[in-house]
Amino acid sequence: MGFYRKPRGKDAAFRRVLPVVVVTIFAVLFVIFLLNTTTSDPHREIWSSNRVGEVELVKYNLSSFNVKPRLPKQNKLSIALQKKNQLPPRNLDLFPSLAKDHTIIVLYVHNRPQYLQVVVQSLSKVEGIGETLLIVSHDGYFEGMNKIIESIRFCQVKQIFAPYSPHLFQDSFPGSSAGDCKDKDDPLLKNCQGNADQYGNHRSPKIISLKHHWWWMMNTVWDSLEESRHHSGHILFIEEDHFIFPNAYRSIQLLTALKPKKCPNCYAANLAPSDVTSKGEQWDAMIAEKMSNVGYAFNRTVWRKIHSKARDFCFFDDYNWDITMWATIFPSFGGPVYSLRGPRRSAAHFGKCGLHQGQGERNACIDNGEVNVELDDIDKVVNIKPDWKVHVIRRQEGYKAGFKGWGGWGDDRDRQLCLDFSYMYHYRDNT
Repeated sequence: MGFYRKPRGKDAAFRRVLPVVVVTIFAVLFVIFLLNTTTSDPHREIWSSNRVGEVELVKYNLSSFNVKPRLPKQNKLSIALQKKNQLPPRNLDLFPSLAKDHTIIVLYVHNRPQYLQVVVQSLSKVEGIGETLLIVSHDGYFEGMNKIIESIRFCQVKQIFAPYSPHLFQDSFPGSSAGDCKDKDDPLLKNCQGNADQYGNHRSPKIISLKHHWWWMMNTVWDSLEESRHHSGHILFIEEDHFIFPNAYRSIQLLTALKPKKCPNCYAANLAPSDVTSKGEQWDAMIAEKMSNVGYAFNRTVWRKIHSKARDFCFFDDYNWDITMWATIFPSFGGPVYSLRGPRRSAAHFGKCGLHQGQGERNACIDNGEVNVELDDIDKVVNIKPDWKVHVIRRQEGYKAGFKGWGGWGDDRDRQLCLDFSYMYHYRDNT
């Protein structure tokens, strides 16, 4: 008892006040945190889990999209194509309903009919293709491409046309206009308009359409189309130079079903290795590696995460959507972005020409007029075993954080149009 000391008046008062002060400080800090979370970034979303392989009920805070899109004035062709986008899918008489667990397939194309014919032929032999919806997204309008798609009879088909594709505008933005700077023109000397990229080059409509089309398509498919905006599963994306194996659809269904358990931190599933020249390792194991741009599938949770980085996507000086993703979007997620795939490819990239080449001579970009893709019997059926382990390739080659981009995307008008695509389905006019 001799060690007991009655607290002095000031000490006792301080001890009574201290809890109140601490609670008040924490309350103020919490309010500041909430304000920063909801108002500082119009694209910000709250993520409830890192398990990106699972579908999460994460909703947009629509009130945060308070930037009114400033889309270019449309011409007659642009308006007509936008109306076509509202038409229902074709072949409903042949395929009146979709399978309950279907995976939507999106094929995005430009103008390589000799390639598209090969892709469509390969799709016609895919097991389960009649159970799902094929959405074909066109960058521009080309009658040869349109006829090939209209000839499809093996599944439901929905065509959409990018109404702001530079290929639809001959004398105004987003196409070329008379007052635009070209190449390395000096705006002051030439009295022209436009912002040069980091290498001093001005915009090329044919080139910048690559990134514009992909971003418009993603926003439209996930957040606008009646046929897909409520889709809760994965969506598979392929291009006009991807040969699709007969087992591709069943394989992607299996991979996406296994992903939450086998690789809960995988963002996607892939039909092919990230190295487009590889046929796979042929191991008795699934592979988790860098997301490939050949036959990739992800869900709405991942799309929301990508969309939350819209400004980063739209301001990165590279005209390629995939390099933009690898170099700036994926690194911003805070860790490796893995995709789950099988040890054998179920799709092959056969294009030898760039997206906007090979449009002259009929078979200019296909060797000997045909595509030589080796297709073994094992590639015609699902060759992935659910009890396999997952081999993780931790060293991810290729473009990554720190790469400054190939340029071609320095014009403020392109960056703004890209942002407008991000807002256009979420903006609410409260005036």
